[in-house]
Amino acid sequence: MVAFLIILSTGSGADASIGVNYGTLANNLPPPRQVAEFLLHSTVINRIRLFNADPQILQAFAHTGVAVTVTISNDQIPHLTNLSFAQRWISDHIQPHFPSTNIIRILVGNEVISTANHLLIRNLVPAMQSLHTALVSASLHRRIQISTPHSLGILSHTTPPSSARFRQGYDTHVLKPLLSFLRTIASPFVVNPYPFFGYSPETLDFALFRTNPGLFDQDTKLHYTNMFDAQLDSVYSAMERLGFSDVAIVVGEIGWPSKGDKDQIGVDVATAAEFNRKVMDRVNSGTGTPLMPNRTFETYIFALFNENLKPGPVSERNFGLFRSDLIPVYDIGILRPTVRASDPPENNRRSPVGGSSGKRWCVTKSGAETEALQRNIDYVCGLGLDCEPIIEGGPCFLPNTVEAHSAYAMNLFYQTMGRHEFDCDFDKTGEITSIDPSYGDCQYQAEFV
Repeated sequence: MVAFLIILSTGSGADASIGVNYGTLANNLPPPRQVAEFLLHSTVINRIRLFNADPQILQAFAHTGVAVTVTISNDQIPHLTNLSFAQRWISDHIQPHFPSTNIIRILVGNEVISTANHLLIRNLVPAMQSLHTALVSASLHRRIQISTPHSLGILSHTTPPSSARFRQGYDTHVLKPLLSFLRTIASPFVVNPYPFFGYSPETLDFALFRTNPGLFDQDTKLHYTNMFDAQLDSVYSAMERLGFSDVAIVVGEIGWPSKGDKDQIGVDVATAAEFNRKVMDRVNSGTGTPLMPNRTFETYIFALFNENLKPGPVSERNFGLFRSDLIPVYDIGILRPTVRASDPPENNRRSPVGGSSGKRWCVTKSGAETEALQRNIDYVCGLGLDCEPIIEGGPCFLPNTVEAHSAYAMNLFYQTMGRHEFDCDFDKTGEITSIDPSYGDCQYQAEFV
């Protein structure tokens, strides 16, 4: 699977931030710059996961502050064991974009053990070690983590959760050295739990966080009310058996499709919205799981878009939160309040979300240099225009970034001067949008054009 991400700090408390797995197996997706602008101005998402190192996407998110995770395809794993190749990969795919693009993690492959390809499995940990050495040589190892995601197929004996263990053979030969390496470099163990792939008609309520009899673990005397908690605690139990209960767990993928094959039970828009909303509520709550109380988990919900070129059953192409025209399939609370308030009832079609046929705003152009944006702030505010909202304590002070403050100042100038296109040029660092960048109490001025 591949696609949407919620990200939460792995620790105690409930300080969560939201991101999205940005999958691109489709022929109808909007340009990366439009996606970046939409996520930045119309949603509360501040992290993305990519399934490659697409330079156009990496460039589109430059100077946005959005945290980016990059994935290396499975076929590159044997090559990465060669340090020179790993160094070239970092030089070619990461260094041209860092730090202007906030790359925080590289995932080596995807569900490698589930491929049963012994060449890939044997070289997985050496490839990760080589790539980390390449990061060290580039002085990036303190800024960028290395990990790899796993399906729950790495587990055996998962019910009850306390009985879970890693599959024999892979436990000591692959997962033990991998976990040891992750502990050494302070990186998380990434897993892809999918209640959708584990439910039956009898366990649908358990998978959907609905009222149900639950699961009682006789060994720990703990009661499970949902499948998500049980899956995470199964992973934790398997890690604990090998002595690695201290390594953080990240949920790499989780989601529910809005459309499936004919007569498939529990697969529709309302159920997908219900599941993803409850996952968000669960990981945001900070309550953790029965075996890991009071913890939050970095969690990637699958997916940003419906991807029409994905193979397999109908459901594979319908995990998206948004259609390709940026209209939500359903809303789970990631749209900014002003966008939600302007949505017509029952998602009547319009494009793009948060846009208007009559209003225009001036915002920063993706890729604009920070120094140029700071000059824009200094120029606009130096004219005596009202920049109070972006001063500390003002409704638009957060996020406290030059890009965000510059967008507010540039729009203020554009609106004040009469909304002429040339008033949003700012030496090629500004562009006009129909997507309202307002959020929360921060209101961007606009008039009908």
